[in-house]
Amino acid sequence: MTGPFAGWICSLAAAALLACACSRESKSADPRHTDTPILPGLPWHVHDPARPHPKTVTPVQTAGEPPSDAVVLFDGKDLSKWVQTVDGREVPPRCKIGDGWFEVVKGTGNIRTREKFGDCRLHVEWASPEVVSGAGQDRGNSGVFLMGLYEIQVLDAWDNPTYADGQAGAIYGQWPPLVNPARRPGEWNTYDIIFEAPRFEGGKLARPAYVTVIWNGVVVHSHREIMGGTVDRQVPHYTPHAAELPLELQDHKDPVRFRNVWIRRIGPSE
Repeated sequence: MTGPFAGWICSLAAAALLACACSRESKSADPRHTDTPILPGLPWHVHDPARPHPKTVTPVQTAGEPPSDAVVLFDGKDLSKWVQTVDGREVPPRCKIGDGWFEVVKGTGNIRTREKFGDCRLHVEWASPEVVSGAGQDRGNSGVFLMGLYEIQVLDAWDNPTYADGQAGAIYGQWPPLVNPARRPGEWNTYDIIFEAPRFEGGKLARPAYVTVIWNGVVVHSHREIMGGTVDRQVPHYTPHAAELPLELQDHKDPVRFRNVWIRRIGPSE
């Protein structure tokens, strides 16, 4: 068919196909419930159509890579997202930077993030020195201080006995790791840490902190309650503090290396 009617008929056919597709989409959509019970402690019905949807995050292609909503704290090139305090002044970190890693320089002090964090998922890779020196707590010692207060111990744990609540993977001075999946000195270890910050109300503890630690792919703490801020040779306790504080990495006088450090804030579910 030719002439003016051909275009008109084609348009009608296209409209019909679109309507059919929309109809199929509507029929296949999940049912929307407004007559279901309210979930306990929440303002939402079961299957509530008004409940907010989670935001979309681009997944990673390789394990250990930061997802799209992560804050990359060390990209292998510089420490611009970290600071140190020297004589009461903030200065750039005095760490040694190598090929994709940075190394603690003895006596320079802890480094901390410029940004502050509370509930989070932290990924950090670390390696104790390949050349073994010292023993126990004097061998490849550092630490990951969540909120600058709650330490997950970093230590050469390959054939290096020490007190159980002070070995690598421990919540220092509180809980040993469930198992010891340490790699050899000089090899890279990975911590994936899921941290729930404590809550304070009226100057008192309302809910303690909890942490899950996955070390080299092995769960070594599963939603473990933290007893309080890290202290040495004392019973820990809580002191009220802000909802978000900087993350710290410890200078314990050993040349421990770090790489691929990133963090994701974890917001409350709705």
